[in-house]
Amino acid sequence: MGRAYQTAAMIDQENDPETGIDRAKILSEALPYMQRYDKRTVVVKYGGHAMGDAELSAQFARDIVLLKQSGINPIVVHGGGPQIGAMLKKLNIESTFSDGLRVTDKNTVEIVEMVLAGSINKQIVGALNQAGGRAVGLSGKDGNLLIARKVAQKHDPDSNVEKAVDLGFVGEPQKVNPEILETMIASDIIPVIAPLGVSETGDTYNINADTVAGAIAAATNAKRLLLLTDVSGVLDKEGTLVTGLTVAEANALMADGTISGGMIPKLETCIDAVVDGVEAVVILDGRVPHAVLLELFTEHGVGTLIKDG
Repeated sequence: MGRAYQTAAMIDQENDPETGIDRAKILSEALPYMQRYDKRTVVVKYGGHAMGDAELSAQFARDIVLLKQSGINPIVVHGGGPQIGAMLKKLNIESTFSDGLRVTDKNTVEIVEMVLAGSINKQIVGALNQAGGRAVGLSGKDGNLLIARKVAQKHDPDSNVEKAVDLGFVGEPQKVNPEILETMIASDIIPVIAPLGVSETGDTYNINADTVAGAIAAATNAKRLLLLTDVSGVLDKEGTLVTGLTVAEANALMADGTISGGMIPKLETCIDAVVDGVEAVVILDGRVPHAVLLELFTEHGVGTLIKDG
């Protein structure tokens, strides 16, 4: 009796004219923001715990499809560190890290490619297509999208200097050839990119997903780059969210130690993308339901926005 009553009440609420008016108001208020991004490219780096949560994953897929239906051109770049770690453990392959980057030998890079370009990429593509989109998965190797070079220098936190570290098949973007993405966008396809690159000699390189997203955003003249993380954004020394930063302010926060650890490479990616022409970059919490829509289609957004000046 109680369950039936609650269900009826929920139905009444759904049919309540005031509820409908509220929804119409939300859509109306979103119109100026939709116009701002009309026919512009938005690159979204998708990863962290949000990618492993079924409900958040489904919401993310619907939101990306909504962007496409609204006239925006979304490009998704995904990570997959936890999934790679789980597969290596399952196969009894030891994995080590240096300054946050996975040391990747020949055997490891084959597993990395299998997990990133195979399993994870196709899961995201499937979710987008299930939500009504037309998504196609690729890696930086497809169409020579991402030419990579080997990472040789890494920061040593103990000595605070750069030193040569052999990370194996770990790379960084050398050149982006966006023609394949432009063809997909013109065909109303949502590209989903696994963060792998190919060297000029044909070797496969594992690349940090944030770095790939920044390089793709710059090469496609994206209006926004969104980095979905497991934190609310950049925090000050009191732990309060900083909603906006200029490039100069971001550099100052890193220099005085306010920003440290894993947030530093993310912020460096943001700064590089802005310097290379992306209008603004946002670091936001991917665990917040509909974080992408809240950031793009509401006045205040939900993360930390970094821009030039």
